[in-house]
Formats: sequence, C-alpha cells, structure tokens
Amino acid sequence: MQRILFVEDDPDIGQLIAGWLSRHEMEVIIESRGDRALARVEEVQPDLILLDIMLPGCDGLTLCRDLRPRFAGPIVMLTSLDSDMNQILSLELGANDYILKTTPPPVLLARLRVQFRQQQNAIATPAMAAPPSQRLQFGRLTIDGPARAVTLDGENVPLSTSDFDLLWELACHAGQIMGRDALFRSLRGRDYDGLDRSMDVAISRLRRKLGDDPAAPTRIKTVRQRGYLLVPQAWE
Repeated sequence: MQRILFVEDDPDIGQLIAGWLSRHEMEVIIESRGDRALARVEEVQPDLILLDIMLPGCDGLTLCRDLRPRFAGPIVMLTSLDSDMNQILSLELGANDYILKTTPPPVLLARLRVQFRQQQNAIATPAMAAPPSQRLQFGRLTIDGPARAVTLDGENVPLSTSDFDLLWELACHAGQIMGRDALFRSLRGRDYDGLDRSMDVAISRLRRKLGDDPAAPTRIKTVRQRGYLLVPQAWE
C-alpha cells in the first residue's frame, strides 16, 4: 500500500480526499500545519507528499522548496489557486504536478498513480536503459546512471528525481531531437495535450542547474515546433 502525507488544513477536504484514496489502496496521513510537515515527513516516511499552498505556520510553496533537497519522492500540489504563476513557481521549486481541488476524484487518483508509476520506472530506468556499468560522458559533464549522480567540472550537481530522469532521457538520445510527445510518454506516462507547459519549466530548471543560459541555451537547445536537443559537443 502506498503511503501519502497530505498537508491540508481544511479537515473536511482532508477527510474527503483521504477517504477516496484509501478505497484505492493508498494510506493517507493528514497533517494540518505547514510548520509541522518536515517533522512528519521524517516520522511517517511517505511515498508521496500532497501539499496545499495556503497553510498555517508555513505555506506550501516554501515547504516544497525545503522538502525537495531532502525528499526524493513525488511532491504534488493540491490547491484551490487556479493561477499560472503559482503553477510555474511550484514546478520551479521542485513539485512534480499541480492539481486543482476542483479536479474530479477519479482524475486526481489517476494523476497520483502516474506519479507512483513514474517513480517506480525511475528506479528501474538506469538498469533497463544501459548496462549497470554505463556512465554517459560529454566533455565536462558526467552522468552516472546506476548511481543517479551528475557531475559538471568535477562538481556534483544535485538533481531531483524528475530532473535526473529528464536529463537521462535527453542524454541517452544526445544529438537527437526529443519531441514533447515522446518525453511526456516516457517520463509522465501520458500523452502531451498540447497545452501543458510543465516540460518547458523542467527544461528551464535543468538548464540553470547545468550552467546553460536560459535566454540563449547552447547545451540543451529548444528546436522550434519539434522539441529539445542535448548537444554532445557543447560540454567541452
């Protein structure tokens, strides 16, 4: 049974969603205060964290930022704030998905299952994508698949699970254009709907972490109307 820590201060919403998910083989533990969430993560060791944004003690965006370096599992924002800016900021801070509370429960369940499936695939991906000893080397960039570690100029580059998966996918197809459709199917387990900009946000975040200029990228390029390209020679 998968364990979810749901940080939500409205008891009615908390119990409603927890009841629905519990009927589908998910254990939901509710924490009502943001300033207690970090301690509860250490205590209950969840597989996924579901975060509201407006919380007493500490807001969900700050929590997402603080949790990301220390929690490798999916972080999903569940909020009533239908705001592009909040969605972009959440994804920039390391959230894996942004879901509105008005989303029908079956759709919420499906999207959480996608996150669990992606997490399971991420564990298996390095072994399936390459022999256990394989490391990808592009000049000063080294990507160690089995160890899920990245170094640039000899310095470790800390990446979230989803950021590493994206880099690994691009690196395994270095020199080839990866379309959004292919990336969404491989990394998210669903088709690209033509509107979701979360992959663009993830690419932008990855560029910053790898020292690529977001305004004029040379290492991970955007190929207009086609997708993204990791340039092998750009890391020399």
